[in-house]
Amino acid sequence: MIEQLNQTLFLLINATPQSPEWLIKLAIFIAKDLISIVPLLIAILWLWGERKQMTAQRMMIIKTAMALLICVSLSWVIGHIFPHDRPFVSGFGYNFLHHAPDDSFPSDHGTVIFTFALAFLLWHRVWSGLVLFVLACAIAWSRVYLGVHWPLDMLGGLLVGLCSCLLAQITWNLFGKQIYARLHQAYRFCFAPFIRKGWVRD
Repeated sequence: MIEQLNQTLFLLINATPQSPEWLIKLAIFIAKDLISIVPLLIAILWLWGERKQMTAQRMMIIKTAMALLICVSLSWVIGHIFPHDRPFVSGFGYNFLHHAPDDSFPSDHGTVIFTFALAFLLWHRVWSGLVLFVLACAIAWSRVYLGVHWPLDMLGGLLVGLCSCLLAQITWNLFGKQIYARLHQAYRFCFAPFIRKGWVRD
């Protein structure tokens, strides 16, 4: 029943040889390159911002990084416990993006970007979380459209993201102050020359 639903949804989304070439190229860009927003935003929010907001901003980034580490670990474990072939491995639909024939569920891209969006929604601002959630949905769509994932791979990524944010918040409540103090100390030591020049925040 679930597998049939998965296949039906896939066929509704998956591109075909008759699909517009520009849309396939756009989907490839979204599927491969849009995920770069994750490390980019983490670096920007850690290094720059209003001085009075830097502590809260960096605490949010640490919680987000913790959630990302947890989600990648959970995704790896789930993928090995519940292996599922990708559509092109099963000879299902059309494939327009080269990808290794590894486990499909849950989507690593989907897990990371949904976790990132949920982290901003929960710990940053609602509007930033919603913008990132739209980008996450675009990435999820593109990878199904191009034939490298099933729709339920993306739903799995969203659910793993929710669990990861919850576990990150629990960990933060227990050890957050110690984690922040040590990471901030390490940052000040490594970036001391740039901090003195005023290129990045203390």
